[in-house]
Amino acid sequence: MTIYRVIDRLEAYVREGTMLPFRRRVLSEEKLLELIEKMRSTLPEEVGRAKLIARDKDRMMREAQERAQAIVSEASDHHAQMVDSHEVVQQARATAEVVLREAEERARKIRDGADQYAAQILADLQNRLSVALGSVRKGQEALAAAATAPAAAAATSITEAAAQSKRAAFDAQEPVEKTHIMVETAQLDEVTP
Repeated sequence: MTIYRVIDRLEAYVREGTMLPFRRRVLSEEKLLELIEKMRSTLPEEVGRAKLIARDKDRMMREAQERAQAIVSEASDHHAQMVDSHEVVQQARATAEVVLREAEERARKIRDGADQYAAQILADLQNRLSVALGSVRKGQEALAAAATAPAAAAATSITEAAAQSKRAAFDAQEPVEKTHIMVETAQLDEVTP
């Protein structure tokens, strides 16, 4: 189960809670804690995937280096066979240098591309996890505040916490996702007393 499925289940559970007056919902603390624990247990799986990507980067670099070595070795063998003719020797040297430069350039490009890809995946994963963790914390804070504050103030604080959480998620999302979140936040603001 992925972290996103657990988050979707948590969101669905909150939406399906029994509705009380003043837009309050009754939720089971046990069920909430169970979903949070599932999120924690899912995180290592996501981190493991990132490690696999990083390990794949190393394999691609090794393959590029082996290929470069094979090309250099092939050029050396070719050079040794053509030593008897001066012009052929010069052409072989030039070809070997070109092949070596091309192999080194290919290896560098593969290495750079693998590094960029791994960094992008890890940064994306970190961003998503930060947003999810922030939302969970804000929800916990809102629930804690709801337990100690009067009913009307608690409803307002939960609504405000939800709006702040959506705004934080909005700031971290892509432009297309932001439009969707902006509409939800505007609807939430209209409902707020």
